Amino acid sequence: MDVEAGAQAARTRALAVLRVRGRALAVALLPAAVTVILLAGGSTGHFVGHGWDTARWTVGALAVVVLLAAAGVALVVARARPAVSPTVPIPEESAPDLYRMVRDLADRLDVPAPSAIALTPDCDSWLEDRTHPAHGPPAPKGRDELGSPGPHRRVPAAPVLVIGSPFLWWMRVGELRAVLAPVVAGTGPSAQPDIAAARRFVRGLDATVAVSSTAARCPATRLVCAGLGWVARLLLRSCREHAALMERGVAAAAAERAQAVDYGLRIVAQEQVGLAYAGWDRLLTRVALPAWRMGRWPSRLDAGVVAALTELSRRDRLAEGFASRLGERPACDLLEEPGLVDEAASLLAARLFHGGPAEPGPDWSPVAWQEYPEEVVDRTWRTEAARLHRVLDSLGVRATLDPAAPDPGGPTLARVLDHLTEPAAPDGPREPVPDEDADEAAGTECSAALAAGLTAALAREEAAAAPPAPDGPAPAGQGPDSALWDDCALPLFPLQPPRTARELLADHVRAMVCCAAVDTAGATPGLDWLDGPSLLVDGERAADLTPRVLSLIEEGDPAPLRAWLVESGIRPEKPVRLV
Repeated sequence: MDVEAGAQAARTRALAVLRVRGRALAVALLPAAVTVILLAGGSTGHFVGHGWDTARWTVGALAVVVLLAAAGVALVVARARPAVSPTVPIPEESAPDLYRMVRDLADRLDVPAPSAIALTPDCDSWLEDRTHPAHGPPAPKGRDELGSPGPHRRVPAAPVLVIGSPFLWWMRVGELRAVLAPVVAGTGPSAQPDIAAARRFVRGLDATVAVSSTAARCPATRLVCAGLGWVARLLLRSCREHAALMERGVAAAAAERAQAVDYGLRIVAQEQVGLAYAGWDRLLTRVALPAWRMGRWPSRLDAGVVAALTELSRRDRLAEGFASRLGERPACDLLEEPGLVDEAASLLAARLFHGGPAEPGPDWSPVAWQEYPEEVVDRTWRTEAARLHRVLDSLGVRATLDPAAPDPGGPTLARVLDHLTEPAAPDGPREPVPDEDADEAAGTECSAALAAGLTAALAREEAAAAPPAPDGPAPAGQGPDSALWDDCALPLFPLQPPRTARELLADHVRAMVCCAAVDTAGATPGLDWLDGPSLLVDGERAADLTPRVLSLIEEGDPAPLRAWLVESGIRPEKPVRLV
């Protein structure tokens, strides 16, 4: 499919969407047309009599009701604020080189340049229409989207180019330009009047459905909102297939137009897209998530993705040669202050993927990578170890099983080991507690009780720390486009489901082991870019700790863990420091 064929297919589907709008308008005008016919027939003497008078009044009243309802629906569709992706806006003065590169790319593709550039904390790029009045001030008359003088008429602004922030830090300038070529090429079809009108209609319907489903906006008019939502959903179903085929034609036309720009480099750059996505996902789930749970957010996530991908390139034989690219100019050099942009994108990522506050505070502060082991890893271990011992206290677990042994005078790993070690019953060994869901099963009876206590304690702490729900829309402010999206349902994209009881217990026991290793054997907390928090014993990462902990909590067998403790020089009977 060539460029013209793709554009023509998209325009054909756009006209089909507009025909749905036209048919809806015709249905709304039908009672009024019948009323006009009846009135004309009465004035000419054709439709006379009591029955015709009744019909004229009935149909006329129906026409007024339908017209008022249609006007109301049309007004809501036109005025409803379409959804806008949360992004970090990049003004032109903060990234002139990036804007220049995008404009040069648009000139080579012979399409309009995007009206603005924004970053998203994800591995994706797209064009987003923000021409609705609720999204910002209108473009000044007499100037086009680039600010150059033009005819004295209202020129529709081109879409905003949204770029994935990990791409800027990992990709080189040439690779970024090649990846953005098919995206920027999409501004050409966006300028086509029929396609633009069809998109506005579909976005308006989608926004209307959102308005009708928000009970807080119209508590006294639920019936009206229900009718409004029914009409909008009916129209959306009627034009859904045409809209999807229209967007497919637009994408095909844009991809075909971009074939002539950096085609060979784009093949190589697509490999970097997959690599960036893999590293970004592991950085968020393994490294950022533990910090977010502690009320700290890494302020240089995009810089961290470079370290994570470099480590991945070093470990993965398939990624050999990728690290040599680091000698080339990174795309983040196109920004005047990449550090500030990275910080804003990192805070937005914490909000989207974890639900953190919009601004830093005493309980929500940034953390640098060099401070991560001490401020996040060690703090996490000691916080979880303290919670573990509080639950043991609530269960009445003694500090030692030997009544003649002196009290060590503090929390010890031996107390945890003794409690989770299943003693043999008089009639034989005790079996693990059966559970229909293997993932939820915590193991033995002692493990199950301790896991239940930890789950309840953590739930209470999270409920106490949760901020109150806002009464109204979030106020506009600096940084991400917080005023353009509803942040009452954060996180929008949760990274992981809540931890099960078994996972919670394993994490807390592992944290207690790490605290004992640090306090009694000279181990240190560390950061692995791909696996997250790690324990360094004699400078080496303790990678074999987790299966030994699972053997303890699932089977009540402490032998593997005790052997590892002896081998590492860790003394479980010594008290550890807690927060």
